[in-house]
Amino acid sequence: MGNRLLAVISIAIGLATGLPAYAAPYSGPLFDAHLHYNEEAWNGQTGPHPISDVLARMQRNGVRAVLANSRPNDGTRALAEAGAAQAGVTVVPFVRLYRNRADYDNWFRDDTIYQMVQAELARGTPAGPYRGLGEFHLYDSANANGPVARQLMALADSRGLAVLAHVDDVAIDLLMANTPSKGQQTRLIWAHTGIGGTPVARVDALMARYPLLMGELSYRPGLTCEGGLLCPEWRALLIKYPNRFVIGSDTWVNQRWQYYDELMQGYRTWLGGLPPEVARAIGWDNAAGWFGLK
Repeated sequence: MGNRLLAVISIAIGLATGLPAYAAPYSGPLFDAHLHYNEEAWNGQTGPHPISDVLARMQRNGVRAVLANSRPNDGTRALAEAGAAQAGVTVVPFVRLYRNRADYDNWFRDDTIYQMVQAELARGTPAGPYRGLGEFHLYDSANANGPVARQLMALADSRGLAVLAHVDDVAIDLLMANTPSKGQQTRLIWAHTGIGGTPVARVDALMARYPLLMGELSYRPGLTCEGGLLCPEWRALLIKYPNRFVIGSDTWVNQRWQYYDELMQGYRTWLGGLPPEVARAIGWDNAAGWFGLK
């Protein structure tokens, strides 16, 4: 009787909220498209999360590929070297713009950052060339017009590099305007898809305006509702743009590594509430397709 009552309640909730009832978690491969391996995690491999630890967390959660960037870039190179030798985990390396925490607030006008990026691109990684730039932050959207921000966006556009940007919706327009293609050929991954709670309608409009804009969904306010399933307006948006969203862990502090299993299970839960082909696209195919992974 208890199970029958639970079924009735679940169906009623589904009808009332537009959420699917009894959706099985997504069980396919995952691409973590926003991962940091910062100095405090590895600390010369004497830190709390050496490479063996982080690779084990990826493997047991079915994470087959990661978009890696770190402060400084040594962490990304170390992870790329290990990932290249570790079956089952592909590392897609990005050049991060931060040598230290002080760079967060000044990178967009510091010419030494541009020089560092060029040196890193020339150097590459054990897993091959860098595939993009970022993550970078703009706490004031007007700084998207800083001289180095302009240079880096033009560089990314001209060389086919993707960009991972933690910015608001205003800065998305400004960054795109600073590219030769005016955003029409710019591969920009929008970290958190508006961490400040950008309305879904505005996200929809930006998706329509910029054909290669990709939304990354960690820390996104209002994304999930009861039971960890997608809220109705977000579910509708993901189904409308099934090829334009990815997931990420954003392991910006060590605590995020400690909860990596829970983060990935949370994604599997709400991905399970989507049509299977949409779940597979967001969980794996979109990021894998961008970077040529099988």
